Amino acid sequence: MRNDLDLDAIIEDYLLGKLTPQETEAFEQLRSNDASVDHKVVSHKVFLHKMEQYAEQLHLIEQMDKIHAELDVDAMAATLKPHPSKVVQLWRKHKSAIAVAASFVVLSLVSIYSIQNNSQQNEKVIQLSHQFNNAIKTQNNLILDIRNSAHTSVPNKVANQARYGGTGFAISTNGYILTNLHVINGADSLYVQNNKGESFKVKAVYTDSQYDMAILKISDKNFSNLSSLPYTIKRNSSSIGENVYTLGYPKDDAVLGEGYVSSKNGFVGDTTQYQVAISVNPGNSGGPLLDNNGNLVGVISGKPDQTEGAAFAIKSKYILEAMRAIPQDSLGKKLVSNKKSLLSGLKRTKQIEKLQDYVFMIKVY
Repeated sequence: MRNDLDLDAIIEDYLLGKLTPQETEAFEQLRSNDASVDHKVVSHKVFLHKMEQYAEQLHLIEQMDKIHAELDVDAMAATLKPHPSKVVQLWRKHKSAIAVAASFVVLSLVSIYSIQNNSQQNEKVIQLSHQFNNAIKTQNNLILDIRNSAHTSVPNKVANQARYGGTGFAISTNGYILTNLHVINGADSLYVQNNKGESFKVKAVYTDSQYDMAILKISDKNFSNLSSLPYTIKRNSSSIGENVYTLGYPKDDAVLGEGYVSSKNGFVGDTTQYQVAISVNPGNSGGPLLDNNGNLVGVISGKPDQTEGAAFAIKSKYILEAMRAIPQDSLGKKLVSNKKSLLSGLKRTKQIEKLQDYVFMIKVY
């Protein structure tokens, strides 16, 4: 390559599909032979994705402005005035906060569809009218709560419900949980919930935007250390066709997904990911991907647009890198992975019985 500017231009053309087949083949050969070039490709892909997200965010803000203009808050207040002196006073006092809350509900409904914030905006806009009706119902409930609590401030009913969530899994017995960074982005507070329904407060101790990873630490006095982790972290690559499975929280209870590695590279040839033939849904982000022997081979991170039955998973070597990168002052003790999997040789049902205690629902507030 002649210089960094030339290389950046070629990388962008490569990612945008502007190279000829011959140029693409030559560049991919260079990428496979030069780790620094591969690293630049991944970094530039992340940059382009962030720019796309920013454009989508601006578009959503425009949509929210239009919706907010349609809210007839005075008319809604007028329908709820059996006690005018109290209701109107409270409504006027909290009208601004309620309108913002309703707008935020709509924004959340629109924005959480994608596992990795990459759903098609057109579909979101088409669904917007239905979601807006749900937001109005939520707003009416909030108004009713205010009406029934004349001497209190805005209640915590909405705040007690997580805005969105995902999945995480233990990487130590003393409360370190790994998930995707995009799962926790923008959080005011974070909790994890185990398969028994117990919730624990957590804080982020390490984040990596390049590989979309975050490590959380349970900071709750009610948490008791886990038993020895049943899985080990795979240090070498998985092969195409290798059977894999994931356990995650696309709903309130854990869901098993089974499939196989369909490609050694992920989105736009990303060498930090696998493509796997597994159906995933919002909430699966951050879930563990394991092989039949109970080796952790990756972390579910996203899915291709308009493609069912496929997902991307960050490779396990980057889990090990993230564990080594945790600041020393955040560590209770050094994190090390098991040498031997306790799941090897077990039937799938028995593997899940052992695994489910180490997989958590991530709740973002």
